[in-house]
Amino acid sequence: MSREEVLLIINKIFKAVFLVENKDSLDNIYKKYAFDIKLPRKVYDNMTNEETYTDFDNATNFITKDNMEKLDSTEGFMKEKISFSSLEELINTWEDINTITTERCYNSTYVSKSDTIYDSSYVYNSTNCSNCKNIVYCDGCGRSEYLLASQRSGNCTFSIRVDDSNNCSNSYSVICSNKISNSLFIQDCFNLDECMFCSHIANKKYCICNMQYDEYEYFAIKKLIIEWIVNS
Repeated sequence: MSREEVLLIINKIFKAVFLVENKDSLDNIYKKYAFDIKLPRKVYDNMTNEETYTDFDNATNFITKDNMEKLDSTEGFMKEKISFSSLEELINTWEDINTITTERCYNSTYVSKSDTIYDSSYVYNSTNCSNCKNIVYCDGCGRSEYLLASQRSGNCTFSIRVDDSNNCSNSYSVICSNKISNSLFIQDCFNLDECMFCSHIANKKYCICNMQYDEYEYFAIKKLIIEWIVNS
């Protein structure tokens, strides 16, 4: 995926969540929204020295999935038997042949800078995601579309910074919640629509800081909050 394609996905998410166009660069989006998410890191293929991505933290030897499959179909990975003169020599040989496969994407298309992706498409710099489409900077998400900077969440659409939550849409900064829509800054809540800065409540609409507002007051304040988020 090109940076332009990734920014198109982000822009669609911004318009759904904030009702405005995204004006930030891809690097600024990462710094602003995905700074604390565990994402695949850049490493280099030991055979070709090409740039690749892995979610392994401590490994040092790498081979891309494509290069691994090419080598496996040609000369293979078996070696001629040798005699080891010491345990150290055996361990060193193991370290030489133990290359970690990177960019492991299975039954997926249009995936960039990602590792461990299943049954997904249009994925950018994400890890451990499955059955997703149009996601950017995500970790551990499933069955979701148009998701940015989110972790361990499922069945979510058009949302940003959704963590440990399910069934969220058009929302920003949702933690440990379910059935949240059109909301901002929600923690441990259930079945909220058009709420902001709320915790531990359920089945509400037009609430701010767990207090009930009328529709006009709510949207006047929401406009200010969105301007603060986008422009900060």
